[in-house]
Amino acid sequence: MTDKKKQAAIDPLVIAISSRALFDLMESHDVYESQGLDAYQSYQIEREDEPLQPGVAFPLVQKLLKLNELLEESPVEVILLSRNSADTGLRIFNSIQHYDLSITRAAFCGGDSPYRYISAFNSHLFLSTDGADVRRALELGVAAATILPSKQSTPPRELLKIAFDGDAVLFSDESEKIFKDEGLEAFTKNEKEAANEPLAGGPFKPFLSALQQIQRAFEPEQAPIRTCLVTARAAPAHERVVRTLRAWNIRIDESLFLGGLDKGQFLQAFDADVFFDDQQGHCESARNHVATGHVPHGVANN
Repeated sequence: MTDKKKQAAIDPLVIAISSRALFDLMESHDVYESQGLDAYQSYQIEREDEPLQPGVAFPLVQKLLKLNELLEESPVEVILLSRNSADTGLRIFNSIQHYDLSITRAAFCGGDSPYRYISAFNSHLFLSTDGADVRRALELGVAAATILPSKQSTPPRELLKIAFDGDAVLFSDESEKIFKDEGLEAFTKNEKEAANEPLAGGPFKPFLSALQQIQRAFEPEQAPIRTCLVTARAAPAHERVVRTLRAWNIRIDESLFLGGLDKGQFLQAFDADVFFDDQQGHCESARNHVATGHVPHGVANN
């Protein structure tokens, strides 16, 4: 391992993740659904020394935690949030230790939703397989996504690549509302007229800003994180996006203005570890190529 890079103090990037996103709990969940809570508790306790298999978000969490090996001050913290009790959750913590994941903080909520602890942990991002919990997190103002099972495995490289949709994800849905209500022509006219007016931030702006802090600890060509904007916008609506990011002082490494083309092949070409989009249809297409998180926010999800 190379020596850790010294950096100016940065605020930690905090990722909250549900136990069912981190590990494959499908089999034990089936026991709960078919046989009830007592059978589930017995099932987990009897197997608490048997490591769980990695879940859909496991590779992403592993790569995020790897960033701590590169910088002197560990910039990433992962928090486990679970509906399990501490008793049944012992198997989860044992699995964390088995895979040597540096996760030390957790909330075990004994059957209740853990979403109310997301803000208390100062989380920048919440990943879950439970869409209802994700919506509640978004209502709290935290970036959140429902992680969808993907047919593709995470690329086996250390560089972390994260792709974002624009409207209703990085940006507010103010322009998307015009598109939905009045059509493409009105949308394009509005974006041309408002090209010099920065868009308001969407739910993922603070997460992108936190990623940017880590990137800035490195020379651009040496950064262990690479970001990409993948948007259905095309010229001339691209200008407002460029000027918005400039006003935010945020650098996106790659920007794809696709003008309505299917995003899947482009995400595969970017080789993304994960892609975040607000539209379910785009997510269903993307998950055939890369790990995908659905962001149930904005006019497309009303």
